[in-house]
Amino acid sequence: MGAALGVVATLLVGTLVALVIVAMRAAKQRRRYSAIVNVDDEVARLRHAAAAEIANEKRDAAARATVVEAEARRLHVVAQEELARARDEAARQRAVAESEAASVRQQAAGERARYAQITQETAKAARELERLSNELRAVEGGLEDISFGLYKPQYRFDTPEQFKRELDRVVEKQKEMIRAGTAAAFRVTWTVGGSEKEGVRMQKQYSKLLLRAFNGESDAAIAKVSWNNATKMVERICKAFEAINQLGDVMTVAISPAYRDLKLAELRLEHELEERKREIAEEQRRIREQMKDEERAQREAERAQTEAEAEELRYQRALEKAKVELSKARGEEHARMNEKILGLQAQLAEAQARSVRAKSMAELTKSGYVYIISNIGSFGDSMFKIGMTRRLDPMDRVKELGDASVPFPFDVHAMVYAEDAPALECAFHQYFRDRSVNLVNMRREFFHVNLSELEEFAAQRGLTIAFTKLAEAREYRESLSLRAARSGPVVQARAS
Repeated sequence: MGAALGVVATLLVGTLVALVIVAMRAAKQRRRYSAIVNVDDEVARLRHAAAAEIANEKRDAAARATVVEAEARRLHVVAQEELARARDEAARQRAVAESEAASVRQQAAGERARYAQITQETAKAARELERLSNELRAVEGGLEDISFGLYKPQYRFDTPEQFKRELDRVVEKQKEMIRAGTAAAFRVTWTVGGSEKEGVRMQKQYSKLLLRAFNGESDAAIAKVSWNNATKMVERICKAFEAINQLGDVMTVAISPAYRDLKLAELRLEHELEERKREIAEEQRRIREQMKDEERAQREAERAQTEAEAEELRYQRALEKAKVELSKARGEEHARMNEKILGLQAQLAEAQARSVRAKSMAELTKSGYVYIISNIGSFGDSMFKIGMTRRLDPMDRVKELGDASVPFPFDVHAMVYAEDAPALECAFHQYFRDRSVNLVNMRREFFHVNLSELEEFAAQRGLTIAFTKLAEAREYRESLSLRAARSGPVVQARAS
């Protein structure tokens, strides 16, 4: 009960404290708002003050807007003026640019015209240089001018005498044209001092001068013509003909084309005559070498026959002596002598065969061996030499070919005996003529062929030849191995 009263008392005290606080706050509020008599009047006052403030703000804003509008109009005017000035400057700059562009275009047109002129002059100079170079080459006629073109023979005479007769005929025809006055002719009849006779005399002298110049040029070309400049010399005569006739235009005189053609014929005949002489000399040299080869083969065959006969006689005597000893021998000595006699009989048969073969070769001067050899270390693996020898031992010729003139010896792929060895060799050469390495001199007996093609041709001829397909080329292959062994450490050292 007492506790309840305590709680009630506490509540009462709290309530009183709260009332006191509320009363104090109310008094404070009354003091704060003591000047406000009526709330509506205060609201009206505040509204009036706000409207006045708003009016003032509107007046200020209008004033500011007027100032801004005036400033904007001023800036617009300034901008228009600046734009006008910019347009004027742009127009001026455009006019200057167009003027400069027109000037540049004019300069470019002038440069293009000058370039075109220079190009034309350069082309003209190049043509003139080519013309002068051709004329110079025609005069000099060096070995490098073979690219100008090979000379094609115009005449088919077999003997030098035929060439000479034709040459005499051409020269005589030239003389006839000169005597008849048709070698050089005038297109217009001249008079000198009113005299036609003097005019004719002047024309003859002038035509003689032109003919002398042309003959001099032609004779010089004919004297210098050779295998490598024949086409150049033909061109030289044609050029001289054109140049001399140009000089004669003033006097309306010209050398006739028929006379020029006679000079060209003389040049060609002289050239082909010399070539025919060279071919005959080469053929005679080949025949002399063939005769020497035949004589050497004949001497070798006779010497071999003599040696074979002497050897046969030696074995015959030894066999007779052995037979006498055999009749006296007994026991083991008898058996040993029988074996010796058998050996001597075999050696005698072999000596007799050599004697017969040597005698046969001595009687048949065309018999010999046709060989097919290669040298891959020197010429590669697609080149073969097809030749012929009359030596009793054909390998002597093969060894002779592999002397110091080539770095490696030759390998034999085929060796066939023939009673007419030159004919068989010629058959091989003619069949593979288009495969010859040297198309000018067929005595250079090297050909680009395959062994299968050689075998096929031999079969067509009915020849039984055993071909060795693989070339031993021992020294060449050993050289490759040594070179590889020596270069190996060097390569490794460089790589490290």
